[in-house]
Amino acid sequence: MVYAFILWNDSKNQVAPVRFTTQRKRFSDLSEQEVLALAISSEEDDARIYRGYAERLRKDYPASAAIFEGMALEEDDHRKRLIDLHRDRFGETIPLIRREHVSGYYARKPVWLVENLSLARIRSEAEAMERDAERFYTAAAARSSHAATRKLLGDLAAAEAGHEAKAETLEAAHLDPDTRTQEDDKERRQFILTYVQPGLAGLMDGSVSTLAPIFAVAFATQDTWTTFLVGLAASVGAGISMGFTEAASDDGELSGRGSPIKRGFASGIMTTVGGLGHALPYLIPDFWTATITAILVVFVELWAIAWIQNKYMDTPFWRATLQVVVGGALVFAAGVLIGSG
Repeated sequence: MVYAFILWNDSKNQVAPVRFTTQRKRFSDLSEQEVLALAISSEEDDARIYRGYAERLRKDYPASAAIFEGMALEEDDHRKRLIDLHRDRFGETIPLIRREHVSGYYARKPVWLVENLSLARIRSEAEAMERDAERFYTAAAARSSHAATRKLLGDLAAAEAGHEAKAETLEAAHLDPDTRTQEDDKERRQFILTYVQPGLAGLMDGSVSTLAPIFAVAFATQDTWTTFLVGLAASVGAGISMGFTEAASDDGELSGRGSPIKRGFASGIMTTVGGLGHALPYLIPDFWTATITAILVVFVELWAIAWIQNKYMDTPFWRATLQVVVGGALVFAAGVLIGSG
């Protein structure tokens, strides 16, 4: 780590930067005061993270948000008890030491990453936080020779281990089974609207719409490199077009379909992937080997689309198969006929 300090030289009326480096301390080298200070700052950070989770979930999942608010209050109570102990033993001044100052100490994800976490992932992250904290307090208690300090650290280790029970108590108060089912269903619906639906539309467009031009060029020229270049251009162009169209078509405010940027990326990337699937085989120099491989890839793509429709969009499998596979076969046949004409 590099720290920079600014020194003012009165005689020369100049500012001179002074730089020096310092290595992170090992946990085993920390004094008991530093261990307490580290525990205090960790509890502060965890409370902020839980409140960040609560703020992230408050609009769509109020019951889960209430649980994380309750967990943040628990961390506040731990911090207060630690500060009281520090005041009794070492006075009012708490050393500034944080997780990033200690080698091997468990780290937390940046709070801004919360925006990208699902409800299930947030719950999982919270459980991991409690396990990490339990291990820390257990190790810290084992190193302490002061009776009151050792007792408090041991109590906090037990409290962190018991947070699962606390979470269950909070869930009983705020998140009954029906509410949890509703929140889980809402999260699944949001995932489908933001990622699956635009991605599926892109995959269908990329897989089906590029069939005709790619196979038309393939059978017209029987030149694999030219066919690959046409397929690459068609796939990338379609991906860019679909991505911008999806992002610009709906800002998500009224429809609730989520971020237009996320939807645009999902649609654009899957469109490109759908087209490239049967363009890449034409990197094979032999025309018929490349074409047979591309046809097999198309078969897999179309069945994958039917499976996604059945799994996420609740479309009956055989109806999805009829729509996608038959439609794709017609487009493929059109490309072959045009290219062979």
